[in-house]
Amino acid sequence: MAIGELTHADRVDPDLAFVDSGMFDCPEYGSIYLIDDDRPAIVDTGIGTGVDRILDACETVGIAPADLAVIALTHVHLDHAGGAGHLIERCPDAKVYVHEIGAPHVEDPERLWEGTKRAVGDQIAFYRTPQAVDPDRIVEITDGETIDLGAHRLVAHHAPGHAPHQVVYEAPTMDAVFTGDAAGVYAPSTDAVYPTSPPPDFDHEQVLADTHTIEDLGREWICYAHFGPAKRADRLATYREAVDRWVDQITTWRAEMGDEQVVERAIETRDRPDVWPAHKARGEVAMNARGVLHFLDQRA
Repeated sequence: MAIGELTHADRVDPDLAFVDSGMFDCPEYGSIYLIDDDRPAIVDTGIGTGVDRILDACETVGIAPADLAVIALTHVHLDHAGGAGHLIERCPDAKVYVHEIGAPHVEDPERLWEGTKRAVGDQIAFYRTPQAVDPDRIVEITDGETIDLGAHRLVAHHAPGHAPHQVVYEAPTMDAVFTGDAAGVYAPSTDAVYPTSPPPDFDHEQVLADTHTIEDLGREWICYAHFGPAKRADRLATYREAVDRWVDQITTWRAEMGDEQVVERAIETRDRPDVWPAHKARGEVAMNARGVLHFLDQRA
């Protein structure tokens, strides 16, 4: 799938589509979901650089900027929420739905911006500075609350292992769950799922618990933010095994070497999809290794 390409996800639901937002100049990494309904919605917004691609995709499926009603954020990490303020100013009737813990960072993203710089290192060059969202256009949600779109609804389930402000959105009529980062990073080109463990909030045990939360919903489709929809099958069990191996590996290396050496070892040895450019593969692994190291410090 190419950057900017729109895909109609008819196999999931006729009202669902997704666009490759071109996040980090990387194909098959950032998918923004579009739901064409009485109250049209998008799920997540990317890092802010793909706003025109998102709006073009909306127009293609018949959603005008003035018609967009819901911007549903799975969490406020800027690869999911960084475009919210930029989209809001071009979509006059849209509101941003976000977990109550994350809402202050959408209203005032300065601390989040500074924290993101520390977490992602030189990858920050790919981000667009986030814009604040008027609090009157923010709707705080919590576990169990529903966003009514018309024929469809999104039910929020708190999934704080990746970040305390993360929810997954169950869409019962689609037999799907929009998982943000709670189910890992899926690469269609390899049909594999990779761990995501960024600092400072990655919690190994809670990540595993979140996968059970998703599994217990019993939905057929996982709609990954990274990247695209896939049938659930045994993917969540496979992801749990991958996360366990990843944390065990970082723990073992840390007993043998310093933290920066651990990060370099991870970069040298971790598999990543060939479709990802080298800068993204390296940055992704380094960030995730540092996230596990931070988790081990916090646990100690």
